[in-house]
Amino acid sequence: MSKSTWSNSMESLPACGPHKRTHWTSGLALPCALAAAVLLAVGCGSRSLSNAPVEDRGTGLSRPAPVDPVKLLPGAENAGKPGYYSVKRGDTMIRIGLENGQNWRDIARWNNLETPYLIEVGQVLRVVPPGSDGTQAVVRPVLPGSAGSAPVQGGSGAQASSAPVNGNGNGSASPASSGSDEDVGWIWPAQGPLVAGFDEAKNKGLDISGKSGDPVLASADGRVVYSGAGLRGYGNLIILKHNNTFLTAYAHNKSLLVKEDQTVKKGQKIAEMGNSDSEKVKLHFEIRRQGKPVDPAKYLPAK
Repeated sequence: MSKSTWSNSMESLPACGPHKRTHWTSGLALPCALAAAVLLAVGCGSRSLSNAPVEDRGTGLSRPAPVDPVKLLPGAENAGKPGYYSVKRGDTMIRIGLENGQNWRDIARWNNLETPYLIEVGQVLRVVPPGSDGTQAVVRPVLPGSAGSAPVQGGSGAQASSAPVNGNGNGSASPASSGSDEDVGWIWPAQGPLVAGFDEAKNKGLDISGKSGDPVLASADGRVVYSGAGLRGYGNLIILKHNNTFLTAYAHNKSLLVKEDQTVKKGQKIAEMGNSDSEKVKLHFEIRRQGKPVDPAKYLPAK
């Protein structure tokens, strides 16, 4: 609206008292007040929006990721206690039995293992009979051929490392020598020349050479606790338990002539010499005292 038009409009207004002019002013001021209020609200809203805290509801970065509960392996509460063994990488039940001076089937039974070949690194196994304090492995002695001897089992030794454990408990019996456990009366298990002596770090027994098929003899009265080829590095292997203290191992055989749980007499032919898992024909012979390898030359008679 031009200035002249505005002036003309003002001049054309009828004269009236003060109350009429006041009424017109109020009517004009109301729209202006409303416009100002709108502008003020917009300005405040802009400041409010720009200063509002930002929250990202889509990424979930502020929320911790769910953590799976730590798997507690069987027997973990017994780790480090006497009479218990923590499974290491590369272990098998046969090796654990050999290292602890026990029948691997007994260890499986004491730990209620339905499938003994399924063990896990970090699992803790009882390696002494239930009720023992763990300071020394104790088994029930049984003389070969006595009324208390366990019957010979007919299971195949080659399947021993993976066969489920039977529940008869016969494997816990082992023959005892006359007198103390130390008085075994050892003999040489083979007649060939000695080609390698005992070395605690490199060779855990004696190596005796010979021809393929030469007889391998039981070094003392005992019971077969393993007969098979389930222990890497030993080939066709026989392990005898002689009493509460001693085991013997006969490795690299061509053929095995005895089965697990069978009782044998000192000097009995138990295998034929061979080169299974070996570069040449030989018998690798070990004596284990409570599972620890010892020098057989200190126990065997002089040749």
